[in-house]
Amino acid sequence: MHLSMHNWMRAEPIEVTIARLAKYGYESIEISGEPEKYDTKHVRKLLKEHGLRCWGSVTLMFAGLHFPSPDEATRARTIKYVKDCITMVKELDGVEMTIVPGTVGKVNADSTPEKEWAWAVEGLKEVYDHSQKAGVKMALEPLNRFETYFISRADQAIALAEAVGPDCGVCLDAFHTNIEEWDMLAAIRRAGSRLADFHVADNNRLACGMGSLNWSAIVRTLKDIGYDGALTVEFVAPIDRTPANPFPNAVEKHPVNISAEQLKFIEDHGSSLLSEEFYDWLVGRCSAVLLPLINE
Repeated sequence: MHLSMHNWMRAEPIEVTIARLAKYGYESIEISGEPEKYDTKHVRKLLKEHGLRCWGSVTLMFAGLHFPSPDEATRARTIKYVKDCITMVKELDGVEMTIVPGTVGKVNADSTPEKEWAWAVEGLKEVYDHSQKAGVKMALEPLNRFETYFISRADQAIALAEAVGPDCGVCLDAFHTNIEEWDMLAAIRRAGSRLADFHVADNNRLACGMGSLNWSAIVRTLKDIGYDGALTVEFVAPIDRTPANPFPNAVEKHPVNISAEQLKFIEDHGSSLLSEEFYDWLVGRCSAVLLPLINE
């Protein structure tokens, strides 16, 4: 098991991101699903220079990307997008592709459960064939009910993975499972050998150790089931604009260039653009909490 991190939570040059990860002892990056943004040869060179590797990628399911959509064009666009992400992972020598099946923030269905399930399975099977040829393992991720209506529990993700293919995995996220599961540790055990990725943030979605989750028990359970992949950090710090704010340095006062779509995606997760100082501190906090547990 090793420590990894997403980079979609802060808009900054990839050079800055990779240098920070190396500084705090991370071994890999789970790069944001933006294949049009990255020169994979350049990123691979940067990773090598800093002694890091690409673990994989995660889909950014903006509006218009939705596997269970009744609209054929939307389904086709979603399939192409995820295939492109998988190709990016292959070019970066990564091993997994985390896939959120539905649009993030979409909480209302468009059709019957049976039709939506069939459309999702059909599209994911096509992506699965592409991933198998690329040597990249798919990991289907459930989100909490406030971010999606389609897949929100481990059991649902496992059922969908089983319908897609024998080598289709699942990704669990400590933040989401803490909301949706009766027993987070039992959900990890149920995922078993299908668990291909594990995302980490505390129950308040701050850095690990800044909430109430029992990280020692979580890491121990992952070891018990033989999980040997990444703990991929994905904190999304809530923004406090009141006098009670304990982190007055949190918000970026000199915003960098970011697309309106990316900014909306971050704000829809209850956050905003974070300052370099605050973001750097959160990255370090996760490392300080998790690395000793990984190395026990």
